[in-house]
Amino acid sequence: MARPATASRHEKLQTALLDAAEQVIAMQGLSALRARALADQVGCSVGAIYTIFPDLDGIILAVNARTLTDIDTALSGANEVSDPASQLVHLAHAYLAYAAGHRSRWAALFQHTMANGCSAPDWYARQQEAAFSHIEAPLARLCPDLAPQPCALLARSLFAAVHGMVALGLDEKVAAMPLPVLQDQVATVVSAMARGLIESAATPKS
Repeated sequence: MARPATASRHEKLQTALLDAAEQVIAMQGLSALRARALADQVGCSVGAIYTIFPDLDGIILAVNARTLTDIDTALSGANEVSDPASQLVHLAHAYLAYAAGHRSRWAALFQHTMANGCSAPDWYARQQEAAFSHIEAPLARLCPDLAPQPCALLARSLFAAVHGMVALGLDEKVAAMPLPVLQDQVATVVSAMARGLIESAATPKS
């Protein structure tokens, strides 16, 4: 068991490394992250990094976990919206706003792949899943007869649709849109989906 002083040093180094890595990703993108540069920035050896994290993937996952926490916080504001259809639009706008305001950190969530084909650890997968719960709640209110499993799948489909619009709309090389236009388009598509779900739920089942 680490002594208190050692544990404190490790905690401080961990925070310094994550802060530095987050800054690199935010300013230069995920591809700019290098262990040697991180070590130089925080004033430690490369070897010291690997007493805290098993590899560079571990650092990236920890930074991405911070990003997921920030997105979760941004999406939580939709809880104040009472109407479920409007709540879905609010969620989509909150996601777009975060992506537009933190493009490199947001992009790192989707650019990063684990080395050697490994899967992300369970704790990280659980944090990813938490974001979908924000979508599942209003969907369950729109479609009260929908079982939890289909509701979870529908939440992922809705996220995929919004994410695709956001990714393409913010991509300056493909189909970039001015942010107000993209906001309107996202609202139009999500509202149409919500209306379709409401109509489907109201249609008597044969």
